[in-house]
Amino acid sequence: MYKYKFNTTIIWGAILCLELQSCDNHKNNAPNILFIMSDDHTSQGIGAYDDPRFRGLDITPNIDRLAREGMLFEDVFCVNSICTPSRANILTGQYSNTNEVRDLYDGLPPERQYLPLELKKAGYQTAMIGKWHLRESPEAFDYYNVLPGQGKYLDPVLYSRDEGELKEVRFDSRLSKEVRIKEYKGHSTDVLTDITLDWLKNKRDKNKPFFLMHHFKAPHDLFENAERYNNYLEDVDIPMPETGYEPQWGSVATRGQNDSLIHCIGASLGKRNHKRNMGKDLGVSQDLPPDEYTNQTYNLFIKRYLRCVKGVDDNLKRILDYLGQNGLMDNTIIIYTSDQGLFLGEHDFMDKRWMYEESLKMPLIVRYPKMIKPDSRNNWIINNTDFAPTILELAGLKTPSYMQGHSFVAALKGEEKPDDWRKATYYRYWMHMAHKMNNPAHFGIRTDRYKLIFFYGTDFIKTGDKENDGNRFGPDTPVAWELYDLKNDPHETVDIYEKMRGTKVLEDLKVQLSKAREEVGDTDEEYPYIKKIINSDWD
Repeated sequence: MYKYKFNTTIIWGAILCLELQSCDNHKNNAPNILFIMSDDHTSQGIGAYDDPRFRGLDITPNIDRLAREGMLFEDVFCVNSICTPSRANILTGQYSNTNEVRDLYDGLPPERQYLPLELKKAGYQTAMIGKWHLRESPEAFDYYNVLPGQGKYLDPVLYSRDEGELKEVRFDSRLSKEVRIKEYKGHSTDVLTDITLDWLKNKRDKNKPFFLMHHFKAPHDLFENAERYNNYLEDVDIPMPETGYEPQWGSVATRGQNDSLIHCIGASLGKRNHKRNMGKDLGVSQDLPPDEYTNQTYNLFIKRYLRCVKGVDDNLKRILDYLGQNGLMDNTIIIYTSDQGLFLGEHDFMDKRWMYEESLKMPLIVRYPKMIKPDSRNNWIINNTDFAPTILELAGLKTPSYMQGHSFVAALKGEEKPDDWRKATYYRYWMHMAHKMNNPAHFGIRTDRYKLIFFYGTDFIKTGDKENDGNRFGPDTPVAWELYDLKNDPHETVDIYEKMRGTKVLEDLKVQLSKAREEVGDTDEEYPYIKKIINSDWD
């Protein structure tokens, strides 16, 4: 009897072992790579980044778990703070001028979807699920099931290579095309996680390592949460950010002569922007006094946002639970990030696009116990062109020469920062006065201490539209520089450009900016009207 029980135990143990191995039976035990990206999930909205407004609310326990068990990056930045270009920067390892995805109307064709193409060379099975937003289909992936354009929060429609009904679908205001679609019931955050779990369980080849990009739509505005979160945080008083009521920023380029542009530049939380403010979007009474209007708007806005974030975090737990239950946690590199930052009322702003810190900075958390020391932090200056080279090195591949980013695997290993690591990150927002957000076009660099921005005030595409000075979206705006000392003014409330004129600090920053533009190939040779503005205002 004892012998029989012993053998049964061995047999069942062997079966369990084989089942677990079948989930992770790769050549050279190559790691799986799970890349999870939410839309507009700014670092302020993640508990591990410790924004004082949200302490004690425990909004993101599962994302915070990844930080405790892995590495949190404190100084990661996008190079173009808008959905479509940022996704292209990540997939290509290139800046927007190189991959030619400068704004929301540029697409990324399959032959330039470099990251999955390169990973296939290392034997990876690739999948893309969720918000894609790059107009061209993700054909470089072995499997995809994605939202057309922005997609819907509730009862979403998704399209794939060979599942569903062939039908013409609207992707955005300029694009409709025929794709194979399937309609789903429920909230998109739940639906996308269902699809990802189904792929992990039933569709992937368990004898290959996988590279899976799982992209949530949430918490993109206008923040429609699943019904079960309707009462979440209802009775909690969340304080305004320090710069919320009295917006301070900028120069003549962002405020206009004698503040003549403050009512139309930069989408606002309160009443400041008459064209686009969140209070209008949320139906707040226009009869309220300005401060009360802003306060009501903020409370509605921030709670709707955080309810969407809570849905993301809860669904992350579902994915982590599956990995844990199937023996995949320790051999899966888990990356959590967003496509850019987002203003949560700072400077009275909503949305992104600006080079100001809340928009520029991206969250990045990586868990991989075989390499990363738990509860570690990193403050190298990293940008999202570095993601692809890093993922490729983690998969055992070299960075292709056409990629402009740099691998930060050494950071993940806890090594010292190399002497030749970048001292500044380059940024450019190409669109000009678009979509009622009305952000002027600009570029600049961000160092450990300073941020230098040049607003050149015109669109890179000229249409001949006389009303908009030939621009697609809005008229030219004043040209000006802005400079911020992030050490002494972390909230960027005082532009010190004029004060610093003639100093070595400013001279050195302009040299660094000029060098950065040359290194990434963004010199405006093909836009002579922009180059003329730059040359005339450089000094």
